[in-house]
Amino acid sequence: MRPRNGLYAQSGGMTAVINASAAGVIETARKRKADIGKIYAARNGIVGALTEDLIDTSRESARSVAALKHTPGGAFGSCRYKLKGFDENRAQYERLIEVFRAHDIGYFFYNGGNDSADTCYKVSQISKKLGYPVACIHVPKTVDNDLAVTDNSPGFGSVAKYVATSMREAAFDVASMAQSSSKIFVLEVMGRHAGWITAAVGLAADARHDIPLLLLFPEVAFDEARFLARVEALVGSHGYCCIGVSEGLRNTDGSFFSETGLRDAFGHAQLGGAGELVAKLIRRKCGFKYHWALADYLQRSARHIASKTDLEQSYAVGRAAVEYALSGMNAVMPAIRRASGRPYRWTIAPAPLARVANREKMLPAGYISADGFGITRRAREYLGPLVMGEAPPPFRDGLPDYAWLKNMPVPRRLDAFEV
Repeated sequence: MRPRNGLYAQSGGMTAVINASAAGVIETARKRKADIGKIYAARNGIVGALTEDLIDTSRESARSVAALKHTPGGAFGSCRYKLKGFDENRAQYERLIEVFRAHDIGYFFYNGGNDSADTCYKVSQISKKLGYPVACIHVPKTVDNDLAVTDNSPGFGSVAKYVATSMREAAFDVASMAQSSSKIFVLEVMGRHAGWITAAVGLAADARHDIPLLLLFPEVAFDEARFLARVEALVGSHGYCCIGVSEGLRNTDGSFFSETGLRDAFGHAQLGGAGELVAKLIRRKCGFKYHWALADYLQRSARHIASKTDLEQSYAVGRAAVEYALSGMNAVMPAIRRASGRPYRWTIAPAPLARVANREKMLPAGYISADGFGITRRAREYLGPLVMGEAPPPFRDGLPDYAWLKNMPVPRRLDAFEV
């Protein structure tokens, strides 16, 4: 009897190293070809699985798969698509099982964040209900670092390295111009509810880099008067001020500082422009000229400055996912365990998806300084190892040389299905 096939898919927002997890899955499966058949990839996440839009990764060379480790974005496409409950849309789950059955899928690897963990968990439960056995393993990733159970989320270390580096470099620039030009630089970073990325901006300032830096966390209600007083004090003492702002900054009434009134596919409030609003507030109230930047996709796609630690961990969770599936595990996620901080050591261990799905790991209060505008020593001890090490991609003609896969389609065997 031939070994059953696996299906890998990417979901949600990208990271600089999510493709390293894909490489971990594919390369590990190829080494275990006696135990697992082909690895198919669903084009554009769970949507590709529902529409039977599958990619045959066996058509890719070993060199191309290895090149995924230094290529940003999602090699197979992603989506933001939330499966409804089984009773709300039974047809979706029946279709998934139909696709799995048609292509002899016995292993499902879903690479994503919180909502993806929920999807993976739902599929693991429904496969039992519909009588089709499939091992469902969630491969973790999210720049937000808010996945429960795991010490840190693959993808976060690289975005942390990028935003801290960007703020430090920008600080040198604004300091140069402050006497006669801009005195304020504002950097808006991702993080809807948890301020992990905002905290990472705090790494820009340390004992050797005396940067006047204020952080605005989603966990700390925005107090306009206190904030503006601190800005004026720092401009007075240093001549300029740098500010890291979370997109999820909240007002004292709990509302988002920059909520647009729109919702995404998962029902999350659409946010935009918190950094610009803060910068304009400073100009209006204090009169200081400013520049502001929205890191946006740049922070999560900056493979050229990825953390080596993050790269290694992202590959490791992909490799572990295959090993867990082949050992008979189901509805689990490879979680990172911090064995020690100094020296930094980590391991991978399985975590039940029931403890991960639909849960958020918030930034501990002890990581935020007493005044609410900075990070503590504990935060630095946690964050520091995650940004360590450099793993630059190969360069060609002065620019990064990234991989493009052939992404050859798997012939369809079923009727069309609309999502």
